[in-house]
Amino acid sequence: MTSVATESPREQLWNRRYDENIAPITELCDSLAEARPEQQVAYVDPVHDVDECKIISLFSNVGELDSSGFVTAGDEQAATRLLGIHWQLGLRPSYVMPWNVHPWFTPGEANGRLTAPQIEQGLRPLVKFLTLVPRASALVAHGTEAHRLADQLLKAQGPMLYKRGFGIYKVRSLSGRSFAGSAERQEQWLLESAKAYAESMTRNGITVKGR
Repeated sequence: MTSVATESPREQLWNRRYDENIAPITELCDSLAEARPEQQVAYVDPVHDVDECKIISLFSNVGELDSSGFVTAGDEQAATRLLGIHWQLGLRPSYVMPWNVHPWFTPGEANGRLTAPQIEQGLRPLVKFLTLVPRASALVAHGTEAHRLADQLLKAQGPMLYKRGFGIYKVRSLSGRSFAGSAERQEQWLLESAKAYAESMTRNGITVKGR
């Protein structure tokens, strides 16, 4: 008797990236990858949902493409911190969707601090991304590069953002050296991030746990 091979949880997620709830974002990622065949683009985990998305998490994607192939908050510690914030607030994955400032990665190379041209190159993909999540009306920008792209977005798409009642919140990156500091400082940074997500939830009519 031969055993039936089973997919790992990671493989299951990867194979679901063209599911209806996330396919438009996956197709955007494919088009960005096709435009630069020598580079790679991180996909968005299919636990997220284009129809239910209310909040965008914008990350300064310094480092290498995560082994999962999906957009992450940064290193493992950053992902754990963000999950903790979302759990604390009762923010479901379907209500929030991650995106990278500069969608592209060079295989085998880590992105250093993003340059001004790299940040600017991320504007058009971000605008397209926004058209695919029409119910989103808040963006939480994590890190300096994300802050700069958020400023460019506001300058370039102010009328559209105003029409959508869009709110932009700038917080510290949860990853790497950006989050290096005393325990007291880290706790303060976590509180600031939690406040940004809580306000984003309230803006979108999402109940914050415990309130």
